[in-house]
Amino acid sequence: MFQGSMPALVTPFKDGAVDFDALKQLVDWQIAQGSNGLVPVGTTGESPTLTHDEHERVIEAVVTTAAGRVPVIAGAGSNNTVEAIRFVEFAKTIGADAALVVTPYYNKPTQKGLIAHFSALNEIGIPIIIYNIPPRSVVDMLPATMGELAKLPNIVGVKDATGDLSRVPKQRMTCGADFIQLSGEDATAVGFNAQGGVGCISVTANVAPRLCAEMQAATLAGDYRAALAYQDKLMPLHEAIFTEPGVCGAKYGLQLLGRVREDVRLPLTGLSDATKSQIAAAMRHAGIL
Repeated sequence: MFQGSMPALVTPFKDGAVDFDALKQLVDWQIAQGSNGLVPVGTTGESPTLTHDEHERVIEAVVTTAAGRVPVIAGAGSNNTVEAIRFVEFAKTIGADAALVVTPYYNKPTQKGLIAHFSALNEIGIPIIIYNIPPRSVVDMLPATMGELAKLPNIVGVKDATGDLSRVPKQRMTCGADFIQLSGEDATAVGFNAQGGVGCISVTANVAPRLCAEMQAATLAGDYRAALAYQDKLMPLHEAIFTEPGVCGAKYGLQLLGRVREDVRLPLTGLSDATKSQIAAAMRHAGIL
C-alpha cells in the first residue's frame, strides 16, 4: 500500500488561519497528478506551529477529501509519548491508513527509550511508519533497534531521512526485505530505491507531483535510465527548495503555480529574493513553470 511518491503536504494558510479550501483543492490536484499517497502534518505541514485542534482538523480534512483514492499517512509524532498516543489514536479513529511517528526530539531518549515509545504506539492498532531524522530530532534509531521494533505487528516501515544510503541494506538485514523503506530525502531518492527502498515521502512532490510520481514509478519498474532522466530535471528543484527551510520553498513554488499562498508561521519567514529566483529557475528547468 505504501510506495511510490507521497508528498509531505504543506498546510496552506490565509490571514494566519489554516486555509481548508486550498488544502482540499491541493489534495484533489495531488491525486490527479499521480501521487501515490499523502502525508499531512509532518514537518513540511508545519506541525510544530499547529495547535492540537488544527493538527487534527487538517488530518481529518485530508482523509475525508482523499476518500480512499490514495492512502493517507497521518503525521502523529511527539516527544511526549502520551501526546503521541493521542495523535495516533485520532488518526486511527478518523480512518487514516497509517501514522508517521518521528523519533522523540529534544529529550534524546536512549535506544531502549525508543523501543518503549514505539512499543506503546504499536498497541493502538494502526500501521506505524517510523520517521528517523537525526538532524532534527538529535537522536538516531539504529538498524538493530529498528529490527527489534519490526517484530511488532504494527511497526511496518520507516521514513529514513538519515541521508545514509547504506542504511537501506542494513535495515533489510535487521528488519527483513518486506519492511517498508521510504526515503525522506528527495536528492537521494533514486539511489535509496536502488538499495531496496520502495518510495519517497517527498517535499519536492508538493511542487512537481507528476514528475516525482513518474520518477518513482521508473525505479519501481527497475528502469533506472529513465529515473535518472527525471532526476536530472528535478535535482535543481530539490536544491532550490531546500536553500531555506523546505516548507518555505515548497509553498513559494506552489504559489507560483497558483495553488496556495506562500504564508508560513513564525519562526519561519518568507524567502529571500535570491532564493525565489532560484526556485523559479529550477521550476522552468523541470518544465513545470
